[in-house]
Amino acid sequence: MNIRVALCLALLLTLSGCAKLRSWSSEYHTVRNGETVFSIAQRYDVAVNDIQRWNDLDNNTLIYAGQNLRVRSPATGVQSVQSVEPIQSAEIFIEPPPVWQWPVRGAITGSFGSSVRTRSGVRISAAAGGQVLAAASGEIVYADDGLPHYGLLLIIKHSDSWLTAYGFNTRLLVREGDKVTIGQPVAMIGSNSSGPALLHFEIRRVGQPVDPVRYLPKR
Repeated sequence: MNIRVALCLALLLTLSGCAKLRSWSSEYHTVRNGETVFSIAQRYDVAVNDIQRWNDLDNNTLIYAGQNLRVRSPATGVQSVQSVEPIQSAEIFIEPPPVWQWPVRGAITGSFGSSVRTRSGVRISAAAGGQVLAAASGEIVYADDGLPHYGLLLIIKHSDSWLTAYGFNTRLLVREGDKVTIGQPVAMIGSNSSGPALLHFEIRRVGQPVDPVRYLPKR
């Protein structure tokens, strides 16, 4: 199933009162395939904007299977009737990053955080129709165009802590569930709505975007 993070779409999801986990002892939820922030908020009977705030998410933040999201207020938490100690954020293990390589050859035309368009990644100029390469080995967990502002998007999960995203492709060469190796062609370069051929590229650490230039090898 596709990973969906399009929070602007209203999901026709109604959960009965008995399914709302008000007394769930854990402060965290592990994301499963097909879940969105909206459906998780419904499951735990909390507001979407609360989950966004507790996890530093915004409407364009990707979530992925295996990611841990806080679903209770850090200030109060919620104890079960057995008064089980809640899981603390310090217990979330962050794996070391994989070995990276550049997904395309080209100049960075939009550096990380320099504009609204690059608040979660970088934009790299490239020849239209050229190949996009896997920046590290992993599994394809998303291959579709269902997320606004990313065009035809590919997401590779490298571990429970690390993933990469590749936006504005013109064609995908892999499908969800495929295993890929570092340097393997996974897509063809496309363009954004303004026309120039480019790749939007992200590295995310436990769901949060980081500057890819800090992790990619120096050229």
